[in-house]
Amino acid sequence: MQAIVMTDIGGPEVLVAREVPAPQAGPDEVVIRAEAIPVLYPETKLRSGDFPLGAPPPLIFGFQAAAVVAEVGRQVDPALIGQRVVVATKGFGAYAEFVAAPADSVVFIPDGLSSVDAAAVLMNGSVAIPLLETATLTGGETVLIQAAATGIGSSLTQLAKEYGAARVVATAGGPEKAAQARNLGADEVIDHNDPTWTMRLRETLGGATVDVVFDAIGGATAAELLDLMTPLRGRMLGYGWLSGAPAQVSASDLIMRGLTFTGCAGPDWLDRVAKAGSAVLARAAAGGLDPLVEAVLPLDQASRAHRLLEDRTPLGKIVLRPAPGVS
Repeated sequence: MQAIVMTDIGGPEVLVAREVPAPQAGPDEVVIRAEAIPVLYPETKLRSGDFPLGAPPPLIFGFQAAAVVAEVGRQVDPALIGQRVVVATKGFGAYAEFVAAPADSVVFIPDGLSSVDAAAVLMNGSVAIPLLETATLTGGETVLIQAAATGIGSSLTQLAKEYGAARVVATAGGPEKAAQARNLGADEVIDHNDPTWTMRLRETLGGATVDVVFDAIGGATAAELLDLMTPLRGRMLGYGWLSGAPAQVSASDLIMRGLTFTGCAGPDWLDRVAKAGSAVLARAAAGGLDPLVEAVLPLDQASRAHRLLEDRTPLGKIVLRPAPGVS
């Protein structure tokens, strides 16, 4: 089968198309014949060495894939064979024509939703819904959504008012992404490429404060937002490090303002994310969440897909598709 092998840690060029043996299902695994493989931004960080990789290269890269179950292990219900699903690997192995994954990672794709759309929407929506549930919005609050036009931010922006936001202030990088954030539901959008964007936020608020910050940027910017948050009930949910570092806020920063910070990470958080998958795909099938697919590229263009993501040019998800009928 064709697969994308990460030959070393480095730039997109380390992702190389090769012929490798197809996997067999372990006792508690399924094997799918992949139809759609989402390219996820955290994967670029793993490939580059910014995040630790769970195994040394060379290895078949990738986290998720969508398709029909072709094989099951001896401890897995054979009724899964032929079912349309999205699966998550144990950290690698998804950029391939055939993908082995734990059976307990299976999320069924509802009728009416394509494999491409299911692959594109699952990660973003599965993180956004637990974030919104954790925020416990009351129906009259102002929220700030960072990087609102793409990725997890795009799902947050689509769903925020349904979950109780009264006013959605968003950040996005550049005019095209700002326009997309508005189309997705943001009331006001600030360009976070402007190094003084937190000052622009203060002007936009016009004396009001932010009740909830969905922090995807982290770094020093997080501390600059604290004085713009609602004293005694403002809360910041940290789930991303687009700046390259987590939010630089201390306990004393929060205590003196009566604010809270929730770190949305770790095993318990990931368990919540996994459990949200079925609801996300059902919502997308019903038209309540736009998968925002930017492009579908052949599997052997994985390195090109990573370059596009790192340039932050796409307005939607890039999905890889293995060549049909090849084994």
